[in-house]
Amino acid sequence: MSAPGATAPAARGRRELAYAVLLCLAGAGLACWAVTRTWSVEVTARGSLPPGRADRTGADLLPWVLALTYVGLAGGGAVLATRGRLRRLLGLLLGAVGLAVTVGGGIGLTEAGVSRQWPALVLAGGLALAAGGAFTALRGDDWPAMGARYERRAAPAAEPGRPAVERGTRDAWDALDRGEDPTVS
Repeated sequence: MSAPGATAPAARGRRELAYAVLLCLAGAGLACWAVTRTWSVEVTARGSLPPGRADRTGADLLPWVLALTYVGLAGGGAVLATRGRLRRLLGLLLGAVGLAVTVGGGIGLTEAGVSRQWPALVLAGGLALAAGGAFTALRGDDWPAMGARYERRAAPAAEPGRPAVERGTRDAWDALDRGEDPTVS
């Protein structure tokens, strides 16, 4: 029986990793959703015709914010696939992206004629993304990485003078292309 304290650091690392990834994805997702909502409506008079109405989303007003939320979503998922220094660097990048999204929400709040709720949600999402990125940058190198089962294994070398017993799928397709039967050894 193992001691309860032996698995605590590993469990804590997995839990922190999950919190950071969820914080990044939730923040970027919230900002992405809020920036695509209608932020302002412009009504223009058209003489004797009914007035014209033009709905403008946050992405129409600040297109770079939407692009940054996509970067945040991709980076949040990439936290799972990285480790060590690369994960810490990714955390710094996500923190910077989150701050930039926050600035976009702040710009939206200062615009005249813009609904306040959507830019405020963009600002909140950017702060959550920045917090997840900062947490990853500070603590990410202690977290577990994807298991070895996701890494590519090198093919075993055949002994000289003996054909390889196990051939890969590509070899079978190449044999079919040459008109050979790949099932015959």
